[in-house]
Amino acid sequence: MGKIDDKLASLGITLPATVAPAANYVPARRLGTQVFISGQVPSRDGKDLYTGKLGSDFSTEEGQAAARVCAVNVLAQLRQALDGDLDRVVGVVRLGGFVNAEPDFGEHPKVVNGASDLMVEVFGEAGRHARAAIGCYSLPRNVPVEIEALFEVR
Repeated sequence: MGKIDDKLASLGITLPATVAPAANYVPARRLGTQVFISGQVPSRDGKDLYTGKLGSDFSTEEGQAAARVCAVNVLAQLRQALDGDLDRVVGVVRLGGFVNAEPDFGEHPKVVNGASDLMVEVFGEAGRHARAAIGCYSLPRNVPVEIEALFEVR
């Protein structure tokens, strides 16, 4: 068990088994020292844990919880791409957050903080990253949040 696995355990986080993509893409793609993780939604064991929109179905805090689930799924895909060794992560480069929200909802950055905060909890200073928090009219299967990521690895 590595340092990052120990950190996850101390946070009470067990990374789930990854699921195969439902469309024509790969969940992770490595290019040299970078690993790109495709958008992850708040699901577990093939079931969506949240469906609906921010601003009508969910509060900002509930959106943060959904974004955190997405981030856990990002880490699960990353672990698989790194043959189980998250200690190979040099840093989190960027997160992209997509928020399924009502037109008058304006707290997209706060929602995506659910994912950003987890990266800093897990990786410390190496978890600080650039990011985008984008409002969307809809997301696949009506999930409230989707998170994609880019990591630097060794």
